[in-house]
This record gives sequence, structure tokens and C-alpha cells, in this order.
Amino acid sequence: MYSSDDPRAKLTGGAAVDALRFAGAEYVRFREFPARQCGDDAPTWYARGQNFVVAYTEAEAGAVLSRMEQLDEYMLLIPERKVEVTVEAPGETRVLSGHSLVIVPPGQSTITVHTPGIVVRVFSARSADLAAAAVNAASYMQQHPNIPPYEAWPAPPEGYRIRAYDLDVPPVKGRFGRIWRCSSVMINVLPLENGPRDLDRLSPHHHEDFEQGSLALQGSFTHHIRWPWTARFRDWRGDEHEVCPAPSLCVIPPPAIHTSAGSDPRINQLVDIFSPPRTDFSRMEGWVLNASEYPMPAERSV
Repeated sequence: MYSSDDPRAKLTGGAAVDALRFAGAEYVRFREFPARQCGDDAPTWYARGQNFVVAYTEAEAGAVLSRMEQLDEYMLLIPERKVEVTVEAPGETRVLSGHSLVIVPPGQSTITVHTPGIVVRVFSARSADLAAAAVNAASYMQQHPNIPPYEAWPAPPEGYRIRAYDLDVPPVKGRFGRIWRCSSVMINVLPLENGPRDLDRLSPHHHEDFEQGSLALQGSFTHHIRWPWTARFRDWRGDEHEVCPAPSLCVIPPPAIHTSAGSDPRINQLVDIFSPPRTDFSRMEGWVLNASEYPMPAERSV
């Protein structure tokens, strides 16, 4: 499990929902699938978990990404510093530089990319058109076990608007990653890793009632996943050690034991995705960088 100096060692788990049935993990290596065109200048790959959808776009200058009747908030991740975009929502327009995370309000919105580069949007699976566009949509025709029905978190008390956050957040001892949340999703933008992960310092752990999406933006990751044994031998699953070069998405179902290791000799970067936001992360003082803007559900804040 976590080493004693890992901030996550302080977390506590929840109650299992169904300990007898398990879903499989999802591994979507985007280069293995043709992109869907959001216009000729915005090839986009869609992949999903039970409750979220990732749209990974390699945008050319002038690309426009629009949502006309978006049901809820979504997140826009611009990992590269060179990329500049304009985000428009009703009554609001902002020009934003790269290396940032943006929360886009519900309703109509438009993202115009001015310099070519990667843009990633993360939606809840309530966006049925995007969920259907995912290359692994067939895996979610039925609700996966151990994941409760999706429930959005409270709206921001000051109202929906474009919110932008710089990814240049200095590390703080005892805080894990760089975490932001909105009413629909939570993203943890993990720091760049120089070279392969130390295989003597892995962190195998499990989640009892929520899934995790691990989006590889740079390098390559090996996802190590193990399922518990149950009384029914026919339901047992073998260990998996899947190599997923960037760009790729691994969806880890509960309660699989898992850990991921960057393996590229240069740079590796992973972004973790949760929908709805994680309660345990949210209860940790100082971990969610915009916690003051988004309240927790009342029954989970204690």
C-alpha cells in the first residue's frame, strides 16, 4: 500500500457496495483508433468511464470546439504553455494561456484555439452524445458494479462562470498532486516525472466505490491491476500489467488493486480523473485548490 511518506497514507476508505462482482479495466490507446473530426482542424479521440468522458484533441490554429446545450460544467485542460485559447460562454469571453485548467459553465460555450496544440476536455457522462462517441462506449451499456449512480455535487454559490487556474502550483509537504473540482468532475494534474518510476516505491491501493481515469499525456505508463478473489472461481481475473503510451486512458474499476508506473526514460505525466469528485480528497485540508468555490454535499462534509 502507500509508503509512510505518501500523503495518501492519511486517507480513509468507504464501505464496499458490492464485493462479489467486478468490472474489467479499460485501456484506450488513442493511436489505435481513428480520430473523430470536430472540423478538419480538430481531430478528437473520445473515451469514457462509467461517469465521465474524455475528449482529447490535437487542435490546429483556428480550431473551434463548441457545446450548444451542455447540461453541466466541464473541465478544459491545456497542458502546453504555447497554446492560447479564447473561451466564450453567455455574457463572458476570456483569452487564456496554456498550462492551465479551465472550468466551463453549462449551456452554450465555444473554445477557439489560436495556436496549435493539445486540448483536453473532461465531461460527466450526462453528455450522452459524447458518451456514445467514445471508442469504448460498448463497455458501458450496463451500469458497472460497485459504482453508485452518479450524483452531481452542489453548484458554486457565486454562480456558474468561466474559472481558470494556472498549473504552476508549487508543491507543499503533505499535499498530494494539484487537485481541482467542479460540480461534475475532479482532476488531479500530477507533476512531470523525469525518467521511469522507482519500482521499489510503488503505491498499490484500491477504491471501494468509485472508478479512476488515468490519462497519460506524456511518456508511457504500465498499469498494474489485480482483482480480489471471491467465492466464485469463475469470476476470478488474472493480474494485468498493461503498457499504455501517451496519449491513452486507463479506467480502473473498484475495488481493483492498482498502481501505475511511468516507464519512459525522458518525461512521463499522468492526469487522474474522478466523477463525481472524490470525498476523501475533498476532506483533506488544502488538497483541493479551489475548494472555497465549490462546496461538498452536506452529508459528505463531516
